Amino acid sequence: MTPELEAYLTGHMDEEPEVLKALNRYTHAHVLSPRMLSGAVQGRILSFLCTMIRPRNILEIGTYTGYGTLCLAEGLQPGGHIHTLEINDEIVDIALKFFHLAGREQEITLHTGSALTLIPTLDEFFDLVFMDADKSQYCEYYDLVFPKIRPGGYLFADNTLWNGAVLNSAPPTDKSGKGIVAFNERVARDKSVQKIILPFRDGLTLIRKI
Repeated sequence: MTPELEAYLTGHMDEEPEVLKALNRYTHAHVLSPRMLSGAVQGRILSFLCTMIRPRNILEIGTYTGYGTLCLAEGLQPGGHIHTLEINDEIVDIALKFFHLAGREQEITLHTGSALTLIPTLDEFFDLVFMDADKSQYCEYYDLVFPKIRPGGYLFADNTLWNGAVLNSAPPTDKSGKGIVAFNERVARDKSVQKIILPFRDGLTLIRKI
């Protein structure tokens, strides 16, 4: 997406909430790889989709600095809750700070550690799962969370076009690219779900458990 198109989109959508503007600025100023942040346009998409679904229980795999978490929280049912998982313990304090500033700290539980270890410990069923962590492990995450998604529930997977590498005649050689290709093929063959890849930014796959 060109900067001009992104500027046009942001000028014709709901404004980014002030706390998310502050988190966006803070992440770009203080955290490595700020490109990992969902950003204003994708954040509004996540908020809009979540508000349509009105989930009570959300699982987020990959917190980063909490921008996407707060966008998802906008669509929670009253009394709803988000469990979010982050492996990098050096950035969790940033997310916790902004959860508090947004007044959402009671609605969000942040777990630190490997998602592959943490997911089996969650004795919950989820209406929505948002997956945005280690791309090389997307298939493993899918296997672990699928039994925990309610029938009719949703899974969103980010970065599923992997900078267009999925279109290359030669398959990606990096672990993350290989993981994305394997995940996309896995989901495409799965007859127990409805699925579509939105060609927005780096690709966002929407999956509904039948």
